[in-house]
Amino acid sequence: MASENRYPLRLDVNKLKARIAAHDPFVATGELRSAKGILLSCKLSAAIGDACRIIAPDGRSVAAEVIGFNEGNAQLVAYEHGEFLRPGMMVVPSKVAVRVPVGDGLRGRILDGIGRPIDDRGEIVGCQYVCSSPSSPPALARARIQKPFHTGQRAIDSLLTLGLGQRVGIFAGSGVGKSTLLGEIAKGSNADVNVIALIGERGREVRPFIEDCLGEEGLKKSVLVVATADQTPLMRIRAVHTSLTIAEFFRAQRQNVLLMVDSLTRLAMAQRELGLALGEPPSARGYTPSVFQLLANTVERMGNDDRGTMTGILTVLVDGGDLDEPISDAVRSLVDGHLVLDRRLAERGQYPAIHIGSSISRVANDIMDERHRKAARKMREILATYAEVEDLIRIGAYVRGTSPSVDRAIELHPEVQAFLRQDINERTPFAETRARMEQITAKWSS
Repeated sequence: MASENRYPLRLDVNKLKARIAAHDPFVATGELRSAKGILLSCKLSAAIGDACRIIAPDGRSVAAEVIGFNEGNAQLVAYEHGEFLRPGMMVVPSKVAVRVPVGDGLRGRILDGIGRPIDDRGEIVGCQYVCSSPSSPPALARARIQKPFHTGQRAIDSLLTLGLGQRVGIFAGSGVGKSTLLGEIAKGSNADVNVIALIGERGREVRPFIEDCLGEEGLKKSVLVVATADQTPLMRIRAVHTSLTIAEFFRAQRQNVLLMVDSLTRLAMAQRELGLALGEPPSARGYTPSVFQLLANTVERMGNDDRGTMTGILTVLVDGGDLDEPISDAVRSLVDGHLVLDRRLAERGQYPAIHIGSSISRVANDIMDERHRKAARKMREILATYAEVEDLIRIGAYVRGTSPSVDRAIELHPEVQAFLRQDINERTPFAETRARMEQITAKWSS
């Protein structure tokens, strides 16, 4: 019997030796001293970004990260709520930043903010673990945006054509169809892989987004990173960093990546909590200076490099329809275009509820050919001409024959609206979208 057990025992010992060799035998631990709101303080020599573990006497522990230091004390924020935390608990640093999984094994998986699987499908396989790098591609190393990004949505592909590597914001209030539009684009786009970050969502809405908006078809080529509203602000912020790290890996593999962040507003709110806890002075609507720097850093990590493309679609919650509130205004200045969802259009049953006149793609002219530009210009003229007299038409005050162009716009308006309106799970190839637009606008002479 002894000889039968010899080899398995030797294999276990070898594994144990390898783990011991990789372990640092000299670890300087700290002691938890105070907690003020979400901010924890301990006597510890650690660098900003280092991961730590706070260990209770009964063996329970919570992961945390160093976000600052003051007079020799490290300032930490926990990734998870730790109601059991008490003064004097041991703090063990790892001396490295949090490492997240990257690789093809992530397709179809759902992760939390620091890259741990939460989809009950077991451990992640076929991946490597890397630290998140906050650096952006150098300005002169970025490839120009030259090819169209196909969304499958006629209103976008025709009049607001996006490009591979573009960063675009979707500005909308709550309940206007923002999540549905994200899901439809994820299913119908020409991206090789989707990385979707759900930041600050209500827990109830996560499964409906995955099952109804994204569906099995969309999930197969997607990686989801989820940090719900009840999680700590640090976890919500790290969820965006994790998503960017995963997307950057696929971009480095020369793939066309679609990164969706829903929403940048909740990311800003999470950073505001951290900034106020660290003593930053509040500015407009209580947002601290670090909020706007984080938004700029986040958007700049997207786009093209010299290998692949990363198209960013980022949602912004518009407070009361105010497109000039601080976060909306800051994001609009950072992205390469914006789509505005109009509640009035949604109430009329128009999906997607994109207000064409208020939306713009700043790279559209670079990727449209002359025929496409001409047809798009004509369709915008039809919409603008009709909008000028819409109120008169609604109350019956417009008299037919007053203006030939208005008469023609009224005739074409139902056809244009049918073109812009699109059912859920209805996706139109890019070439067909162009052909239908050209067919409609051929009837218009400006």
